[in-house]
Amino acid sequence: MRQVLHRLLIATRGQGLVEITGEVSSWLAGEHISTGLLTVFCRHTSASLLIQENADPDVRYDLERFFDALVPRDPARYVHADEGEDDMPAHLRTALTQVQLSIPVADGRMVLGAWQGVYLFEHRSAPHRREIVLHLLGD
Repeated sequence: MRQVLHRLLIATRGQGLVEITGEVSSWLAGEHISTGLLTVFCRHTSASLLIQENADPDVRYDLERFFDALVPRDPARYVHADEGEDDMPAHLRTALTQVQLSIPVADGRMVLGAWQGVYLFEHRSAPHRREIVLHLLGD
């Protein structure tokens, strides 16, 4: 049994979904672990992780619009605004999603469905550099 830890830095352009499947897959391939479990962890409280469809960009568009409606950027609704009007809405969006994913690994690859991809969901308006920690455990 072997375990490996790695950090990815992902640049975002502001609010929206950024697919990171390729970056995660490339790192995983270089580790030569055939079977195991991959944990993907986002070290932020205003960004999150999703496994979502990666074939039709309309899915990403609809998800982003849904979260805009669910958690509006209305400064009158929130007390916390230390980093601007999008501060508290970003925290709420993270609370409604997740900051950690567990993905099985078989034959050295993530066991994802045919149309699934791994996404960083940036909840802030401004571009950021987000740190994603990958932890792989397996043989």
